[in-house]
Amino acid sequence: MLKLKVPDMSCGHCASTIEKAVKTVDPAARVTVDLGSSTVAVETKADEITICNVIKAAGYDNERAAA
Repeated sequence: MLKLKVPDMSCGHCASTIEKAVKTVDPAARVTVDLGSSTVAVETKADEITICNVIKAAGYDNERAAA
């Protein structure tokens, strides 16, 4: 599972936008958002770079979160 810190994510709309972006590259991905900690956990077959890039393209900086 890939866990990312997304500091600019602050609301349900942000979470929805990120989830939709991830699902453009893997419709079967499981995306879990925690607005309180500004983290996104993604279970996907897509590689980490692709996931990070689609979230960035959606307008959200991100980085791998500490385990």
